[in-house]
Amino acid sequence: MTSTEKTSVLFVCLGNICRSPMAEAVFRHVVTSRGLSDRFVIDSAGTAGYHVGDSPDPRSVATCRKNGVPVSHSGQKVNKEDFSRFDYILCMDESNLADLKRLQPTRTKAKVSLFGDFDPKGDRIIKDPYYGGQDGFDRNYAQVVRCSEGFLKSLGV
Repeated sequence: MTSTEKTSVLFVCLGNICRSPMAEAVFRHVVTSRGLSDRFVIDSAGTAGYHVGDSPDPRSVATCRKNGVPVSHSGQKVNKEDFSRFDYILCMDESNLADLKRLQPTRTKAKVSLFGDFDPKGDRIIKDPYYGGQDGFDRNYAQVVRCSEGFLKSLGV
């Protein structure tokens, strides 16, 4: 990556209110804390349009904020153009991955994979915390921090 190229990353879960906006916020925070924000374009979306225009789940926001991570996002759905706009589309579980692979047009640049593939602890699935308690959000937070660090390491930054 040259100094003028930006790496674009889209984080994806089902509804874009819990896991993916948390991953977006945490990754942005990690990148900013390393002084690399000018080298990345970061966003998130859902494979389903259930929450288009909605704010992230208050539990995701609270979990991020208690860890000093600001959150600012409005729910959106993945579209076919995203596969050409983003270098990496990183999703939270196998269902998201299967949906993205079905949606991905041929000959697009996006590398689609599980965000958990970058977890140094090998915890590949970032489980949906929506129907559970706070512990699921705390677990997700710890995972996305590890995955963010692992992803940056894979990029050599």
